[in-house]
Amino acid sequence: MFESLSDKLKLTLRNLRGQGKLTPEHVDVALREIRMALLEADVNYKVAKDFVESVRVKAEGEEVWNGLKPHEQVVKIVYDELAELMGGTSSRLVFTKQTPNVVMIVGLQGSGKTTSTGKISRWLADNQERKPLLVSVDVYRPAAREQLKVVANAVNVAVYEGKDSNDPLTLVKGAVKHANEFGFDTLMIDTAGRLHIDDDLMVELEQIKAETKPIEVLFVADAMTGQDAVNSAQVFHERVGITGVVLTKMDGDARGGAALSIKQVIGQPVKFVGVGEKYDAIEPFYPDRIAQRILGMGDVLTLIEEVQGKINEEEAQEQLRKMTTNQFSLEDFRNQLGQFKKLGSMSKLMKMLPEQMTGGMQISDEQSAVVDHQMKRTEAIIDSMTRQERNNHKVLDASRKTRIAGGSGSTIAEVNQLLRQYEQMKKMMAQMNRGGLFGGMAKKMAGGLAGGLGGMLGGGNPMGMLGGGSADQFDDESNGSTRSNLRKKKRHKKRR
Repeated sequence: MFESLSDKLKLTLRNLRGQGKLTPEHVDVALREIRMALLEADVNYKVAKDFVESVRVKAEGEEVWNGLKPHEQVVKIVYDELAELMGGTSSRLVFTKQTPNVVMIVGLQGSGKTTSTGKISRWLADNQERKPLLVSVDVYRPAAREQLKVVANAVNVAVYEGKDSNDPLTLVKGAVKHANEFGFDTLMIDTAGRLHIDDDLMVELEQIKAETKPIEVLFVADAMTGQDAVNSAQVFHERVGITGVVLTKMDGDARGGAALSIKQVIGQPVKFVGVGEKYDAIEPFYPDRIAQRILGMGDVLTLIEEVQGKINEEEAQEQLRKMTTNQFSLEDFRNQLGQFKKLGSMSKLMKMLPEQMTGGMQISDEQSAVVDHQMKRTEAIIDSMTRQERNNHKVLDASRKTRIAGGSGSTIAEVNQLLRQYEQMKKMMAQMNRGGLFGGMAKKMAGGLAGGLGGMLGGGNPMGMLGGGSADQFDDESNGSTRSNLRKKKRHKKRR
């Protein structure tokens, strides 16, 4: 997400860094480029104009020009303004002691309300220890209530069906009563949408809101519709009074105009963003972290949270111990790949790492798909080995390699390539351990988990994952390096 805007802003600010001394003229040029980048990202015109003016006022302050590195202070100002533009701080759902706390989900038809209802329910159960109950009051769209039931089953959350009624108000009254009787502390109401905004829809939402007195009214919008999403949110806010926004399909939105505009236009924050089709692919919206991602600073906090939520701590610690004691086997390598896959695609992970760690290199979704294919191929080759072979690769002779290649649908050359990469990885980990890198990472990162992730990223590097290249490319490069070293050794011998 935000790829287009991110690329343009990073280039503009990089050009500032290239100036030996900043002048007001340099800043004027940069601000014009920033304004164009925002408009091209489908940011509201007035929002873009106000943003640039705010940056200009702060950049013209005396302290900027007196600083040792003025360009860094301009970057800091742009970062602060971006975070403030999107809301400043994260806005979590705030629950009260009343039972149940009602959350209304509203929006136009096709925006992803039903799926978002399920995703948010699962997130609340996993992260805020809530016990949600779902109810659909969409009595107009065919099979809408059945769809919510399917979603509820998928996320393991209860649903109130109310089969005897087709009246929205009767359904919500029954759902509130059911929640009280069976101890549900949160009621999520999936309301009916329309293909366009109409008065009947708004009247129905007003009646449901008056009946249930929700603590939150969340407007769900498709991020890829840009300013149309902002305009629809504004109309819903004027009639119903929304308290926050959920932007779906953020993973497919390279511009980000809706996320950047909505807080300034309607005065209500984005609270969640959908970042994929899976039911756990939803994230709280952190303006400061998003600003970091846009400017290439990474999002290490979110990455650590992903690791803590999806990777077993004891297993990560054990793998880290094996790395530091040179006991890392092919069996461990395969287990590590399995853990790594839980974190999502390589392109997603690369975007969360600061440019200093990646050298400014990013990989496309197509390259990420190639890496995913390579990982599956590697797993298939290792799966075709016996336990003895996985724990001691030195027993692999020609006949064993032929059997493994046949069993995994690969070639002997690919089996040999994997073994070479594994050997290179072990040497690299030994060097990292001698340099104290493993220990330092484990101490600095939460609970050693991110240290384990560091091992995974390091361990994956021989496969070309961090560089975005293929395993073949890395192998060619490493062989080139090896050949170069051999030539140096031969020359040294001749001199002797």
